[in-house]
Amino acid sequence: MTQAPSLTATSFPPLRRRELACLQVNLGYRCNQSCSHCHVNAGPTRTESMEADTAALIPAVLQARGLTTLDLTGGAPELHPLFRSLVREARQLGVSVIDRCNLTILSEPGQEDLAGFLAAQVVVVVASLPCYSAGNVDRQRGDGVFERSITGLRQLNALGYGDPDSGLELNLVYNPQGAALPPPQPQLEADYKRVLAADFGIRFNRLFALANMPIQRFASGLERAGQLEPYRELLRRNHRDSNLEAVMCRSLISVDWQGYLYDCDFNQMLAMPAGGRRNPRPHLRDLLSQDPSGMPIAVDDHCYGCTAGSGSSCSGALG
Repeated sequence: MTQAPSLTATSFPPLRRRELACLQVNLGYRCNQSCSHCHVNAGPTRTESMEADTAALIPAVLQARGLTTLDLTGGAPELHPLFRSLVREARQLGVSVIDRCNLTILSEPGQEDLAGFLAAQVVVVVASLPCYSAGNVDRQRGDGVFERSITGLRQLNALGYGDPDSGLELNLVYNPQGAALPPPQPQLEADYKRVLAADFGIRFNRLFALANMPIQRFASGLERAGQLEPYRELLRRNHRDSNLEAVMCRSLISVDWQGYLYDCDFNQMLAMPAGGRRNPRPHLRDLLSQDPSGMPIAVDDHCYGCTAGSGSSCSGALG
């Protein structure tokens, strides 16, 4: 696993968490795809999966901390056997649920009713579509993925997703093809909407433009190509202090499939526990009685991926 530089070596500015609003939970690393930019190294052969007793803590923590959002990710979170029950429990609590969906999962055997379930529960769908070109998407995510993604988007549109008055929110995620910063989000969103509507009749609410993090599978590819250090330097060179106010870790905490806590999903993949505390590692059960607001956030050089240029977060560009 390609690691970021050590914590003691980073020049990234110190951060502290504000009031916690979002619990982002990785239900496991099993996925029906293996994407070249995946910072989780997810794929069909991964077996890591959250156990039932850990999953049972999630609704309890949502209540204990008065959280407003449950963000479910993976792998493909929908492949977890408790995915639907967790969605139902969170919605019954009045918590907004985000599903980080790869779109092709909607056409997997056994998932034929998934789109209807998401609509019935008014789940916010955040769907990865790294380009509106079939060639670029298939090169990054695998042959045939673009066509299946369009099919999935049409399923969601047929249920009302992407319509401004439906209450069903559909957002797309863009990642650059290589070691470059994403272009300005507003113009890219306009291009996506124009092309997808004209060529496929697809509509969606917002586009999130995210920089690729120099960790895990993406970092390994950069290293083989001799581009890892130049890319890290590109991120450092384009850092903007103004983006520090809106980075996702200020109001979010990340949970791995074993229930351990991290300051963000990227730190999770680098085994950097929340606040840098390794003994004992903070766990989901701790949130039943402890408020993490005001706690220090573990940072390292990869954090420049969130503050470079227009900035990146789980909700796209920051500025």
